[in-house]
Amino acid sequence: MRITVAKIPEEGLKYGFTRPGEWFREFGRGREDLPVELGPVEVSLKARRTGDTVYLEGTIETTVTADCCRCLEAARLPLAAAFAYTGVPEEERFAEERELRSEDLEVVFYTEDTLDLDPIVYEQILLQIPLKILCREDCRGLCPHCGANLNDGPCRCPEEAVDGRFSVLKKLKI
Repeated sequence: MRITVAKIPEEGLKYGFTRPGEWFREFGRGREDLPVELGPVEVSLKARRTGDTVYLEGTIETTVTADCCRCLEAARLPLAAAFAYTGVPEEERFAEERELRSEDLEVVFYTEDTLDLDPIVYEQILLQIPLKILCREDCRGLCPHCGANLNDGPCRCPEEAVDGRFSVLKKLKI
């Protein structure tokens, strides 16, 4: 979604839109190739303007479906995120060289009086997807020998034989 900066009054405007889950994969084509599926992405935000500067505050809600990192079953996670960005014209981007501060990470640039919200939404979704997706916190994973899902119950693998060279260590009291 694109918004025209000149049409935003100082008191602000509220925007709300939905993107289908396929949008995430299409928008990210060539950028990231994540093995996740998204449900519909609900975005609501308020945009305020002071001169050429645009202040964005909003929320994103969706669900992520991916394989659990431990047991490989489908895991479905709700995602919700709040965000705040400051939009400035592209000319200010290269005005001077300076070291980036943490506040600079929340700045977006727009050109020709148009602010594109899709990269912001995409970035916020990427930031919310956990590195390690689990179907549940106490997921036990798969047996390393037979591959049985340990969440369904114990496997039938025999207990591992203990190396006799280390059996003396069992008697050691700490």
